[in-house]
Amino acid sequence: MTERVRDLLDRQLGKVTTYRLVTILLLLLAAVMVGHTVAGAFTDPFTVQAELVSLVVLVVASVVSSRVIGLVWRVRPHTESAVITALLLWFLFWPSTQAADLAWLAATAFLANLSKYVLAWRGRHVLNPAAAGTVLVVVAQDLVGRATPINATWWIASDKLLPFVAIAAVLVLWRTRRIDVGLGFMAVAYGLSVWGLVAGGFDAPFGDAVRTVAYSFPIVFAGAFMVTEPLTLPPRRAQQLTVAGVTGALFAMGPLLALVDEQAPSIGIVSLAQPEVAILLGNLVAFAFARRNGMGLELVGRRQLTPETHELTFRTRRRVRFLPGQYVELTVPHAGTDSRGSRRTFSISSSPGDGTVAVSLRVPEPASSFKRALLGLEPGQSIHGTGVGGDFVLPADPTVPLLLVAGGIGITPFLSQLRHEAHRDAVLVYGASSPDEVPFVQELAGVRVVLVCPGRPDGLPDGWTYVEAPFLSPEIIADAVPDLAERRAYVSGPPAMVNAVRPGLRRLCRSVRKDYFTGY
Repeated sequence: MTERVRDLLDRQLGKVTTYRLVTILLLLLAAVMVGHTVAGAFTDPFTVQAELVSLVVLVVASVVSSRVIGLVWRVRPHTESAVITALLLWFLFWPSTQAADLAWLAATAFLANLSKYVLAWRGRHVLNPAAAGTVLVVVAQDLVGRATPINATWWIASDKLLPFVAIAAVLVLWRTRRIDVGLGFMAVAYGLSVWGLVAGGFDAPFGDAVRTVAYSFPIVFAGAFMVTEPLTLPPRRAQQLTVAGVTGALFAMGPLLALVDEQAPSIGIVSLAQPEVAILLGNLVAFAFARRNGMGLELVGRRQLTPETHELTFRTRRRVRFLPGQYVELTVPHAGTDSRGSRRTFSISSSPGDGTVAVSLRVPEPASSFKRALLGLEPGQSIHGTGVGGDFVLPADPTVPLLLVAGGIGITPFLSQLRHEAHRDAVLVYGASSPDEVPFVQELAGVRVVLVCPGRPDGLPDGWTYVEAPFLSPEIIADAVPDLAERRAYVSGPPAMVNAVRPGLRRLCRSVRKDYFTGY
């Protein structure tokens, strides 16, 4: 992929939060489905009326139940998350206009939202809500003895919808930087499914098996919108890839077992052949593999570093374990939430030994409603952190020479790392947009820093090197740091900057790791 296309994707997708992007894409997929129905591509039970009525019932039930449950638990619910849950469920169940079916669809949405609080661990839900609601409603219908229960059919798996689902999947996985995780799940699930049809006793021709799996198994949809759901994934990339592979194997096993025997294995009345069961089992593997805890964060200090850069320091109610370079996701519910949403991730700028969690943010005008709400906090007020994660950590061997390249607020993970291990052989090359926007000068006074900026700031520490330039480039870095071939490079900042310097550094350094500040 060319740098121009990469920059275009990053720039356009970065204009909205991941939650908003998922909402938009699911709504577009729903519109595509309704359009196909209007054109006659789908028949009973698919009618425009049934599709629209089912969609409205699910969305209303999900949003209302989310708010009611939030009142009971005394938390402010995340409305967009409730909408996404409803949209996911819409693609799993047959549409209907029957009152009884609609009532059970509403119950499914309620159970899905309830699972976020009941089936949770220290503020984080353990199971994918849509998958959990889908299984729980089967159990609930059995308990009341419903003769004709609704069950998930995953009708989103269709030859007519697959191209649109695939495009949406690429956009979601690109925005979340989980292409490898999503593709890992899809490769395992798809490969095992095709192998099962060809060599597992079905003797299906290879071409037929490929088409059958592509059109009849909801692998792409599940991989993009459910398996990579952030609140149920473990924090490190290797762990995420492992969970994706395990879930992919479970995902392939269920449908193949159902094909072998109409009475597929089950736990009680819950069939193991259902895709949602594979997702839930994968969630349990993720939970056992690496528990991710929510946390309460109480603001204890705030300071303005530059005209546009601020640092906020929080005290935690219990010890938070993190590695220098990792991030924390913050939730700040507030009135008048704009398209940027109420959840954002921030690299932690404090050292693990400080006993606090500090984050830094750049607040240009006009600021998002989230940033205004965050800066409006008073000392003593609390917000919620939904977990710590990330793989942008330094080598375990402290003797490895390092090149740290930061653009703008991308300085924050390096600040945590340098505060924690100041003895490292590290050169920090920092690109700033203006002389007024160079934060943490005093904190980095003893570090070897190359500052690249269009103007020279006053009062630079001794030992810093100033390079006058409008932006970072591999050539500038190579001139300033002659021993690049001996160093491992870490690059952090806006996608355009990272994409501009990474290819050159890959040719000049031992290795390169990147950390995007997408849509910051």
